[in-house]
Amino acid sequence: MNCKNDQCSGCQMRDLGIFCDLSESALNDLSEHKVSNIYKKGQTLFMQGNPPFGMYCISSGIVKITQVGSDGKESIVRLAKPGDTVGHRSLFSEQSYKATATAVQETKVCFYDKKYIQKLVKEQPTIAYNIISRLGRDLGAAEQKLTSFSQKNVRERLAELLLILKEGYGEKVDGRIKLNIKLTREEMASMIGTASETLIRFFTELKNEGLIEQEGKIIFILDEEKLLDFANIPS
Repeated sequence: MNCKNDQCSGCQMRDLGIFCDLSESALNDLSEHKVSNIYKKGQTLFMQGNPPFGMYCISSGIVKITQVGSDGKESIVRLAKPGDTVGHRSLFSEQSYKATATAVQETKVCFYDKKYIQKLVKEQPTIAYNIISRLGRDLGAAEQKLTSFSQKNVRERLAELLLILKEGYGEKVDGRIKLNIKLTREEMASMIGTASETLIRFFTELKNEGLIEQEGKIIFILDEEKLLDFANIPS
């Protein structure tokens, strides 16, 4: 659904995005070249295998990036939150999208056409630097995930996932850390490379140990230090 094309200079996520260093006039030009859309939960921004037509900046909501492997199984590569950019890697590699982007909840996204972004990168070196920084961060996260998969058991990977979600979506509420993101058991299992039944078993273990608790679909972290121990991460 298309929504009002508001100004980039007034975006609450501006300081977190790749356009944070642009001047007021450059931001006004940026606003003239974007299309803002609202995606409902489950709607797709782009599909794996399709050619890239542009770049997407997340204004609000959450987008999951998934890949289908040669075995036909889908896995969640990462979660993109407000201030993040998706679709930029394929945009500059001249390759088709290597993943699919889907809204996890109602999400507002600003779309920028491929030709405009490529022109902007040539004119504004800081944007190129910021995009390279994002690519480097994404690569580092992918390498860390690969290491985690090869060296840690399922319980350790689940504890680590909860800590990662805490960094991006955690909020302190009455002495607990509330995770402001609702993921299905299938989605969480996909993120740590296990079956839903196995995840549920270890999830119950963490609750019984007093590390986490749940109210409806909302997860609360009760003991972050112990969760760090379970995740085998130095505090």
